Amino acid sequence: MVDRISISRLRQAIRRLPADDPVVDPKKWYTTQKQHWIGWLGEYHGPGFYGRKAGSRRDAEFAYNHIVEPKMLLWLVAAVGVESALVERARRSAQRSSTLAGKAAAVRRHVPWSVIAANLWPQSGRTVRRRKD
Repeated sequence: MVDRISISRLRQAIRRLPADDPVVDPKKWYTTQKQHWIGWLGEYHGPGFYGRKAGSRRDAEFAYNHIVEPKMLLWLVAAVGVESALVERARRSAQRSSTLAGKAAAVRRHVPWSVIAANLWPQSGRTVRRRKD
C-alpha cells in the first residue's frame, strides 16, 4: 500500500531536485518546469490560476494524476531518476496524442505515481526503476 503524501511534502521534495534549463516565454510566468511545479503546488489548495475548487484537501497522488501539462510530468519523471529508456518511451507515447490531456495520460501510463513516489522517497522500501548512469 502506498502512503498518502501531502502536497506540501511533494513540493518540498521537488525543491530538492535539479532544475531544468530555463525557457523564456513571455506568455508564461515560469521559466523552468521545476518552477512551474513549485508554483502550481504552492497554490494547490486554493483556486489558483485554473479556478480549482477551494477547500478540497487532495494529496500528491491526486495532483500527479490530474496534471494536464506533459512537460511538467516528463521533467519530474526524468528529475526523480527514472531510467532514461522509460522516460523516452513515455515521451514518445505522449507525442502520439493530439491533446494535452492525452499526452499527460500517456506519460502516466508508463510512469504511474507509485514510481514517482518510490524514487522521491526510496526509504519506503519499494522497488523502483532508476535511470542507469
